[in-house]
Parts: sequence; C-alpha cells; structure tokens
Amino acid sequence: MTKPKRPRDTNMLAKLIVDIATGDVEDKKPDDGKDPAAVALGRKGGLKGGAARAAKLTAKQRSAIAKKAASSRWTKDRSSS
Repeated sequence: MTKPKRPRDTNMLAKLIVDIATGDVEDKKPDDGKDPAAVALGRKGGLKGGAARAAKLTAKQRSAIAKKAASSRWTKDRSSS
C-alpha cells in the first residue's frame, strides 16, 4: 500500500494531521531505497577519513593548511557567507 501525498489544502492537511494524531490513519516514513549495509559501510569510511588524512600530513603541511584557514576566516570580504 502506497502512502498518499499530503494535501495542499490547509483544511484537508489539518484533518489529516488530526487523523494521524488520533490513530485513524497510520503515518509511514518514506522508504529512501538505500541499503542499510551500504549506508553503514559509507558512514564507517567517513568517520575515519579526516583522521587518516591528518595522520599522513607533515607538520609543515598542517601548518600551511591552518594558516590558510585562519587567513580566510579573518578576511574583510564576507560576501560569500
């Protein structure tokens, strides 16, 4: 059974919300179609990415990256934010 789209009419949407709150209609979460195993694997790799990159950098490279970041934070031009 597919979940119907939410109505655009304010009154119909309010009725649907009340029906969901009272238990007359079941509100289902949309299925995003992602494989849970693949999501977990991607998250695992994402968690160690920054630390692995930092471990490879030399002290001189880390310092250069930090200086560039500080410089960009303290520039007067704030048009991009």
